Amino acid sequence: MLKTILVETSGRTTTVTLNRPDKLNAFNADIVRELQEAVYQAEKSETRVLLFKGEGKGFSGGFDLSDLESASDGDLLRRFVQVEELLQTVYHSPLATVAMVHGPCYGAAADLVAACKWRLGTPDCRFRMPGLRFGIVLGTKRLTNLVGADKARALLLRDKPFGAEEALDSGFLTEICEREVWDLRFDKIKHDGLALSAEAFEALSDRTVIDTRDADLVALIKSVCQGSIKDRITAYLETVKAKPKENRSR
Repeated sequence: MLKTILVETSGRTTTVTLNRPDKLNAFNADIVRELQEAVYQAEKSETRVLLFKGEGKGFSGGFDLSDLESASDGDLLRRFVQVEELLQTVYHSPLATVAMVHGPCYGAAADLVAACKWRLGTPDCRFRMPGLRFGIVLGTKRLTNLVGADKARALLLRDKPFGAEEALDSGFLTEICEREVWDLRFDKIKHDGLALSAEAFEALSDRTVIDTRDADLVALIKSVCQGSIKDRITAYLETVKAKPKENRSR
């Protein structure tokens, strides 16, 4: 039984909803595992279009660090590797993958959005990828392939979240629209995604992504294993707490 996501299939469409609203849909081990399984099952079914959404006040707060005190460096390494494997699965999926984002979308969740082929956000959505602040190289190459090297550096070096307009201008988002018209916009995406045969769309998907899976995994593992990742994350969180409240972001 699924504990952290909701999965609904209708015809050739599967909708996956992050469902930990009390934790801002943070990515704990369960949600990553269930997301991975949901993608696998969708790919084995008649699904052609796969949609990701978030329940509650935002898409996701990113990597769940609520159990950091009890986690070991090995535990954290395993979780980061599992996140990377999920992102690779979505990025290389033969399905028409769509993310619809509202509110905050940080860390690993922003990387999930970047791995999708269509990326819609509400005017109030905001993104941040703070992993490099504690030395984690996660999703960097995919982001670079998506928006270009200069824009990727600018987004990754930001100390504060970037909003919908900047995300659209950079190419991180493909569209800004209110939630009230999500269904209408999704119908258009489904129409476009289903215009080709499954084989033709898979060929298109394969030829429009750059396969750096092995290198990305190696870069991630090297970045996690350079000293204690737990100590680095703890130090980062302390700097966040020390900032004036109005300047904080998760």
